[in-house]
Amino acid sequence: MDKLIVQGGGGPLKGNIRVSGAKNAALPILMACLLAEGKVELENVPRLRDIHTSLKLLDILGCETTFDGNSVTSEATNLVPEAPYELVKTMRASVLCLGPLLARLCEARVALPGGCAIGARPVDLHLKGMERMGAEFELTEGYIKGYCKGRLKGAHITFDFPTVGGTENLLMAASLAEGETILENAAREPEVSDLANFLNAMGAKISGHGTSVIRVEGVEKLTGCSYKVMPDRIEAGTYMCAAVMTDGELLIEDCPYHELDAVAYKLREMGAWLEERDGGVLVRRDGPLVGTDITTQPYPGFPTDMQAQLMSVMCVAEGAGSIEEKIFENRFMHVQELARLGADIRLNGRTAMIRGGKPLRGAPVMASDLRASASLVLAGLVAEGKTEISRIYHLDRGYENIEAKLSGVGANIWREKE
Repeated sequence: MDKLIVQGGGGPLKGNIRVSGAKNAALPILMACLLAEGKVELENVPRLRDIHTSLKLLDILGCETTFDGNSVTSEATNLVPEAPYELVKTMRASVLCLGPLLARLCEARVALPGGCAIGARPVDLHLKGMERMGAEFELTEGYIKGYCKGRLKGAHITFDFPTVGGTENLLMAASLAEGETILENAAREPEVSDLANFLNAMGAKISGHGTSVIRVEGVEKLTGCSYKVMPDRIEAGTYMCAAVMTDGELLIEDCPYHELDAVAYKLREMGAWLEERDGGVLVRRDGPLVGTDITTQPYPGFPTDMQAQLMSVMCVAEGAGSIEEKIFENRFMHVQELARLGADIRLNGRTAMIRGGKPLRGAPVMASDLRASASLVLAGLVAEGKTEISRIYHLDRGYENIEAKLSGVGANIWREKE
């Protein structure tokens, strides 16, 4: 098992840093390859732990894949309906094979998913939607067993909450359903739109993605295509935080800037300066950093996947700030680790109060989930002395070569075996 060592106090980060393909877009797109009759070629796929897990799962399901550089080729040649627990337990996105398997094979047996321990994230909204489309489910021995008689049927489905995974699963299922499916209160995240664009490239008829009402006219088959995965807005936001925390200046290349409006707005409130340039976004401080108040919301609100990183920024800002977490009920596990570095943070239910401006000092810390890992790396960049971050397999689930990218712009960070 690896750990990251960050030697803090190394000065401002300066230079260019390139954003990889979006993990949260690539994962559902990979599962959607199960729907295609023919070869699919994907570009800009990040080399991440979760991507490798997804490719193993696709191989088990009968979808042959190759991964060369950042390109994936897949072909669903001999599909089988079972996704085993050994793979699904490590990655929550594995449940996204449920919709495609039901649409292609009229049956599926998928283990209940695992992943980061940041909240319940139940799959009941996925199942309720597919039941409206004619599927039947039973939960037995830790597996979701689903089947349908013939093709799924189009339906009018209203989500209780704009669930990203639920919207993605039903988009894939509805693409091959008979008739029209309308998804109301659907998730509006850019990664959902990227999936819809990929499905349309294979021959689906989807409209309204990016809004809360998505319409899908089912087709009889989808064919192979070539497609480029969108860049990762959360990775880009993380590097924005690194620039302002270290009082540096970074040109973030391939930055999905307009998909980061809520993050950019809060960073500007805190004292950041951001400007679009050819090929990227230039980020630096525009004065002293000050605290702010943040409430996480579904897109286009402030993303829950960025609250841990902004908390690290607040720790070195002047004054007080607060973060209210309204998406997941257990997403403040990084607080106690930041406190080990000297941060002054108080929790009250789902709200964290941060008093910034106190010096951080390096210490051994432990990552509890993916975005918590990133917050500890950011804090380590500005902490006095050495910060050792263990359990970075979480970090490897969502950041491609983060230590190499940060080293390339002046950070003193490296990987060691524990």
